[in-house]
Amino acid sequence: MADDARDRLDVLRTELGQIDRDILALVSRRQAVAQKIGQTKRDSGIPTRDYRQERDVVERARAAAVEHGLSAQLGEELILALIRGSLTVQEKDTVAATGEGSGRRVLVIGGCGHMGRWFVRYLGAQGFTVEVADPVGEPPPGIVLHRDWRTVPLDHELVVIAAPMPATAEILDAMAVSPPRGIVFDVGSLKSPLRRSLHALRAAGGQVTSVHPMFGPDTELLSGRHVIFVDCGAPKATAAARALFEPTMATLVEMDLESHDRLIAYVLGLSHALNIAFFTALAESGEAAPKLATLSSTTFDAQLGVAAKVAAENPDLYFEIQTLNDYGTESLAALLYAVERLRSVVRANDLEGFRQLMNRGKSYLQERSRR
Repeated sequence: MADDARDRLDVLRTELGQIDRDILALVSRRQAVAQKIGQTKRDSGIPTRDYRQERDVVERARAAAVEHGLSAQLGEELILALIRGSLTVQEKDTVAATGEGSGRRVLVIGGCGHMGRWFVRYLGAQGFTVEVADPVGEPPPGIVLHRDWRTVPLDHELVVIAAPMPATAEILDAMAVSPPRGIVFDVGSLKSPLRRSLHALRAAGGQVTSVHPMFGPDTELLSGRHVIFVDCGAPKATAAARALFEPTMATLVEMDLESHDRLIAYVLGLSHALNIAFFTALAESGEAAPKLATLSSTTFDAQLGVAAKVAAENPDLYFEIQTLNDYGTESLAALLYAVERLRSVVRANDLEGFRQLMNRGKSYLQERSRR
């Protein structure tokens, strides 16, 4: 009897495997059609992303899922994954077709690091001839490597500095002695630690600007991502840096240096601090992780997932974001004040005060979502 059951299971598993292959074959066909759609859009000058069409596709998927006895949510999740895959293909094709490279040379200082490697890949896809300067690590295959950027004649059309912020400031200062002839930009998460060095290079005649990609090195699709450009007094340099991202679906934002760091104190500093405080409180609570896992909730699991990603990041970089921002203590003070307010409301058994906190947060978040 057991052998008969195993035989039936083998048959069913074989059938299931074939269904999986059929699904993937259909996905491949869908991607091929998506590429043709992207090419047609490029030829006609039509934007790559059509949010109205995406909404219609999602609604059709939800309805079709229900017709087949599946949940509407599953239909939506599956089609959104396929849309993201299609958009990634279309965006990469657009970058390659309309990129700014055309064989021009670029030097990525720090090109063996995480964001440095992202820029190596991205600029290579745009048709740049990419070189890397990095004292450690190895670049992707086929990329020329220099261990010391100071030994390289800086005659490139573009120089990208993807180094830690203190090192970036030193590099900018050194370049101010003899400015490169091409466009120079850093990709630091903060700009106030670089303020003096950026201005020094500009004052020396350098075509320098500052860029902040608001995404990590694993990012493939830039739709929904933001790239910030901070002009340092060389608008042509800022325009050239901006042009590198115009083939993508990223949201491109320009702002001054002080506004950038004041906002980043909340966007990065506050969110990082909140998660660090969260996992520190858990780690020091004395409660074993397996025990907490048996009592997890939707909110706890979601917060734990974000906190786990933060905990896995580079602590040196996160330390720089907290300590090097001229406006960093503002967000930490706001967090401390908010926690103390919550604590005082709870200790006073103040239901109305608690409601006020919740309602104010709800109003703020609803207003933000409408923008």
